[in-house]
Order: sequence, then C-alpha cells, then structure tokens
Amino acid sequence: MTQDPLTLYKLIVLYMLNRVTFPLTKAQVGDFILEREYTNFLTLQQAIAELIDAGLVIAKSNRNRTHLVITDEGRSTLSYFENRINDSIKEEIDGFFNANELEMRNEVSILADYYKSVSGEYDAHLVAKEKDVTIVEITMSVPDEDTAAAICANWHKKNQDIYQYLTGQLF
Repeated sequence: MTQDPLTLYKLIVLYMLNRVTFPLTKAQVGDFILEREYTNFLTLQQAIAELIDAGLVIAKSNRNRTHLVITDEGRSTLSYFENRINDSIKEEIDGFFNANELEMRNEVSILADYYKSVSGEYDAHLVAKEKDVTIVEITMSVPDEDTAAAICANWHKKNQDIYQYLTGQLF
C-alpha cells in the first residue's frame, strides 16, 4: 500500500516526540528531518501544523522557540501506525537521540524570557530545569529591553556557572 509522504513525515515527528521524555523544539525536529533530506522546510512546517491542528501535538512558544509535546491522542495514533515508519528511519532517529539526547535535553531545560513590567522596566525571567524539576528560577528587573535581552542570551551560555556560584555562596 502506497502512503502519502506527508503522512510519513507526521509519523516521523510523532515517533521523535514519543521517543523522548522532554519537549523538543521545532528546530531540533527540523534539524534531524531536513539534515537527512526527508523533506523540505515548508512541507515539514505543514506536517507539524496539521499535527497541532489535529490535537496530536501541543506547541508552546517562548520568544523565538516553539516546543513540541506529543499528546495522549498522538501516542495512541502512533501506536496504530508506527509500523508504517521504515525500520531504517527508526534506527536513524534512535541513533540521533543516542548521540544528542543530553545536549537536546539541556537546550530545552534552560529557559529565558523577558517582558515589560507594570513599572515600565523589563523583567528577565530565567529558569533551569532538570527532569521537569525547577532547580533555579530568577527574575531580574532591569531598566531597558536591550539589557533584558542580553541577560537572557547570557543565561543560555552561563547558567551552569551561575548556578554553581549561587549554591557555593548560599550553602
């Protein structure tokens, strides 16, 4: 039986999201699929949008990142149609996660966002999580948007050093 390529791309996305215990970003999913030239960017975006519209995947946006999480309905759908994904594709996905899972988990566990507060200043909200447990959460009020954006960017680079400094000073 011939299958629609878009259906295969949707199943690959569901398989990837089901394979991990943390949200993946659209960019992480895209890196895998586009790097292997399974499809092009626009078709992948269409597949993801249709999964979201069907309630099989939830998308949560934070600034320039969109995190994807498989729903129970998505898991159920995958269990019925997983056999339509070629074993070699599953092996590539599994190998990709074996090689990159720790880095990918860290990427989605460090969150930084900023917003304008009622006082007119900007609040930079910084979070580091480990296995869905918040290990540190900081909100800093700063005078301007550029400073808030710089703090968020540096949080992604220096969160481990900052966490170690705080625990060293407080314990």
